[in-house]
Amino acid sequence: MEEFLKKTGWTSIITSVVTAIIGVSIIRNPGALMNVVAYILGIVFIGFGIVKLISYFVAKGTYDFYNYEMVFGILAIIMGIVTIAYRETIATIFRIVIGIWILYSGLMRLGLVSKLKSLGIKEWKTALVIAILILLSGVYVIFNGASIGVAIGIAILIYSVMDIIEGVIFLRNVDSIF
Repeated sequence: MEEFLKKTGWTSIITSVVTAIIGVSIIRNPGALMNVVAYILGIVFIGFGIVKLISYFVAKGTYDFYNYEMVFGILAIIMGIVTIAYRETIATIFRIVIGIWILYSGLMRLGLVSKLKSLGIKEWKTALVIAILILLSGVYVIFNGASIGVAIGIAILIYSVMDIIEGVIFLRNVDSIF
């Protein structure tokens, strides 16, 4: 059992090192991540469209009056092709939508800050700083093309480093388990 646990610990560490390399790669080239996401999304749309087309032809004649599977399938396939063909544009739209969502969150927090201040709660200043930082983050995401990819890469890298540390701690103490 001890050998099994050691192998598991080493497997975890090796997996985390590979994941860390992926994180660094994403940080160095965040556009590649968005291209991969666009390709995957396009393939999912195309796959969904094909399933709908098959569904249409399988059910043809059964309830044709309400069967829009063919139109839906064709539109999904077109959407998939457009997503793949215009992946940079899709990535930009995705980034802008996320940035707008972050701005919305910051604005909602500003509303909360005014309520906290009117109630005389001392922490309103801290909440104001956080709301401003969130607003600035939203603006940054909207205007910086690489921000989402870099953030994902950093999160993956941090996770990997923590997992490596945990794996080393586990391996150092596996003998004490028995």
